[in-house]
Amino acid sequence: MKKRTFTALAFALQMTVGVSAYAGQAKDKKKDLSLMREIPVTNIAGEQEDSSSTTTPEKEEFTPSVQVGSIVHMFGSTEQTGYGPGGSPSSDKSTDWNKGFSLYRARVLVGGQLSKNGSFFLETEIPSPIGIQNGDSTKNVKVAPIILDAQYEHKFGNHMVVVGQQLVSHNRNGIQGAASLMANDFTYFQYPYNLFENSPLQGNFGRDLGVNLRGFFLEDKLEYRLGAFTGRNVSSDVPLRYVGRVVYNFLDAEKDYYYAGTKLGAGKTIALAGGFDVQDDYSNVGLDLFVDVPVGENGSVTFNGAFSAMNSNNDASKAADNAFTGLIPKQTTQFAELGYYIKSAKIQPWIRYEKQAMNADGMVQTGGMEEGLFNDLSTTTVFGGGLNYWFNGYNTNIRLSYTTWSSDVMKADLSGTESKTHGQLWMQLQFFIF
Repeated sequence: MKKRTFTALAFALQMTVGVSAYAGQAKDKKKDLSLMREIPVTNIAGEQEDSSSTTTPEKEEFTPSVQVGSIVHMFGSTEQTGYGPGGSPSSDKSTDWNKGFSLYRARVLVGGQLSKNGSFFLETEIPSPIGIQNGDSTKNVKVAPIILDAQYEHKFGNHMVVVGQQLVSHNRNGIQGAASLMANDFTYFQYPYNLFENSPLQGNFGRDLGVNLRGFFLEDKLEYRLGAFTGRNVSSDVPLRYVGRVVYNFLDAEKDYYYAGTKLGAGKTIALAGGFDVQDDYSNVGLDLFVDVPVGENGSVTFNGAFSAMNSNNDASKAADNAFTGLIPKQTTQFAELGYYIKSAKIQPWIRYEKQAMNADGMVQTGGMEEGLFNDLSTTTVFGGGLNYWFNGYNTNIRLSYTTWSSDVMKADLSGTESKTHGQLWMQLQFFIF
């Protein structure tokens, strides 16, 4: 009995050390950080990875491997009642500030190498933050996890096929890993119709089921992605959703499947991309630019920007044969964030701007409302900034941010609209273990 107990304790200790000792992982040639998706392979705790330590002899016999990790975001915040989508900005209580603590993300990641060319990635998530108030005034404390990512990748030289549930977007921010975000969270408007099962594109936190082709040309500087996904699936007549993008990297090549939001001085990247997202009469096309380069000896600058134009059929007479009629207004979205990472202090101030601008030309979303009034009430601007303290790189960090949400609301006497701005103060702790 004692021997079994000792063996069990030894095994548990070995597993704990194997998962948590990130400092040793860079020197473990059997570890492949690309399997974990959420973290850039070129960066560990803010330092350049030593590629010589990960070189595997060609004659070494292959053995399957599995890696386990977790990413957690928890925060304390205070925000005005009217902040965010569905925030009821015209409420009499819109000047009240609520406050509390929440567990925002709690993911378990499993990645494995099945063969020399085949690998898998599995990731769970909590579907709603723990600690927030439910509609019945109770506290959300019990949340069953869901499957977020479930994908298999097979490589064919410099090209690969990824099948399963995965992040889907034509722009960079929509395909970034959560562990390397520069701002406190993803943007609000870069894929707003693909977040939930009742969204027009019936997504799962930006994920969809399908097949994605990806590869590189021109010494890995030119990347392409082309995928077919389920998208909105309300009848057998709806075609598949097709998403693609082409990226050219002017400096370092980027091989990460989920892109980095900031590289903490570990890379030299200028990536210009264009992409599309289409299904039936829905279309979303755009351009994005990502820059992460050293500036002097003290740090590096990160810029991420995107512009997209969305449209879908809004002819009420075609509602019977068009799944998107009246669901996605014609609009443009703008996004830009800028930050500077100071190496010696491991801090990074940043600012962010977003805008969702509606153009309801002849659209049924107006519900009888004048187009100009619909545009005013549905157009939103987000602006804010913050300070990140990357004291342990992506593995452990603290982020402090203040963001404003500005939109027009109907006046109390219904004589027109007036502009309202609401704020959110957010302090977040991240820990990422792999």
